[in-house]
Amino acid sequence: MGLNSVITADIPYSMTKTLIVVVGPTAIGKTSLSIKLAQNLNCEIVSADSRQFYKEMHIGTAVPNIDELQQAKHHFIQHKSIHEKYSVGDFEKDALDKLTELFNKNEYAILVGGSGLYVDAVTKGLDSFPEVTNDVRETLKKEYNDEGIESLQQKLKLLDPSYYEKVDVNNTHRVMRALEICISSGKPYSSFITKTAKKRPFNIIKIGITAERQTIYNRINQRVDIMVDEGLLEEVKSLYPYTSLNALNTVGYKEIFEYMNGNSELDFAISEIKKNTRRFAKRQLTWFRKDQEIKWFDYLYNFDDILSYIKKIATEQGL
Repeated sequence: MGLNSVITADIPYSMTKTLIVVVGPTAIGKTSLSIKLAQNLNCEIVSADSRQFYKEMHIGTAVPNIDELQQAKHHFIQHKSIHEKYSVGDFEKDALDKLTELFNKNEYAILVGGSGLYVDAVTKGLDSFPEVTNDVRETLKKEYNDEGIESLQQKLKLLDPSYYEKVDVNNTHRVMRALEICISSGKPYSSFITKTAKKRPFNIIKIGITAERQTIYNRINQRVDIMVDEGLLEEVKSLYPYTSLNALNTVGYKEIFEYMNGNSELDFAISEIKKNTRRFAKRQLTWFRKDQEIKWFDYLYNFDDILSYIKKIATEQGL
């Protein structure tokens, strides 16, 4: 019996509950909107930001601050250690279990985050992929150690240009995973990504927040400057002994590790964080804009408009 079947059987309601999904590029204001929605709809928030899962990473991942966390109940914020293995499959199961719990006491729940794969895992379910041989995995690891991430990026661009365009190509784990599938199967990784979503035992309303590209970029630059002022350098220095961990191979950390290794100046490292974050935001938008179910609002939204839209669609879905 599949995961969906188990969860559906355990839930005593039938399509009467609503999951509100809030997505958009980094630094656009998803956290503040989700808190307002949680307060108005008397519900709780499930984070789908994979960078915010780790308790050792606070400043560089823009985790909601203490005041924000007190304004609404959050789940999956800094609940894991960088030393623990935690996959998107683990998150799918944990998040669905948590939603079962939340929907037993509330009409609504909110899923918020910019990690498209993790949002899709909850709303659509994960796909099945072929087995990967150890030989393929070890060969790719050796290539990465010998030649760096750039070699793997170019290989992915050649074997699966479609997935290359939307994946975070600086995320070594995801690039290697896609290449493992490409090489083991002889087919593009993206060919195993299905278009049919798994049925969930709750309604889903998707809200996207966006802005003009330059506005997004300006907000990202400002956020990075704030992170630096709040102690990003000190946070990354404290994690330097663990640079090999996958969780730390992410924007905001790897650039400062390069500075600490003597490969760049600090000003350059900070500029690289801004540049790589802007590139990440572009990929986020590419991912989310392919989802026709998302209703987009400008970042200078009127909150009542969003709330009215949600209640209207929730009413229609519940009929």
